[in-house]
Amino acid sequence: MEINSTELKRCDLIEVSGRVDSATADELMAAINAIQDDGRYKIVLDLGGLDFMASKGWWTLIQAQKASKRYNRGEVLLANVPKMIKENLDLVGISKLFRLFDDPVEAVGSF
Repeated sequence: MEINSTELKRCDLIEVSGRVDSATADELMAAINAIQDDGRYKIVLDLGGLDFMASKGWWTLIQAQKASKRYNRGEVLLANVPKMIKENLDLVGISKLFRLFDDPVEAVGSF
């Protein structure tokens, strides 16, 4: 898994590629926690390069969303979600917890 994060004016953009599974989900959580620990809670996750996400990856996203939305501080948005990952989101029933965008620029602009 590869993670690239960029601090933008309105939010933080995290690009995730490869596989998010039980071996790599903690690395993703650490990247998100580092941003939230700095007091920034508006986060866009660009999942365009994602090949696979296991249940621990979904749990990581849910935890990040809960932390961002606490006290109305912000939100985690998902952008560029691959079709297979989107189908899994719907199947697991957590797609309603996230706003989905086709393009990361559109997601960033929504803040």
